[in-house]
Amino acid sequence: MPIVKITGPGLSAIGLSVALLWGCLISERLITRHAVRERTRVVRELEQMRLERQATPVSVPILRRVLRAPMALG
Repeated sequence: MPIVKITGPGLSAIGLSVALLWGCLISERLITRHAVRERTRVVRELEQMRLERQATPVSVPILRRVLRAPMALG
């Protein structure tokens, strides 16, 4: 003995609402997955750029005196 009967339009509205809810949930997962991939790509790219800009250390230059041939005056 049903208390309230669900009409055809009401059942259609419920079905449409459920379909929209599932669509939102699925699209949210896809958007989140894409955002995580994009974030990972950007972090890797920034790390690569940081490594490219990093100055490589060099050895300390050795001071050498230039030996000149003695000048002959005269």
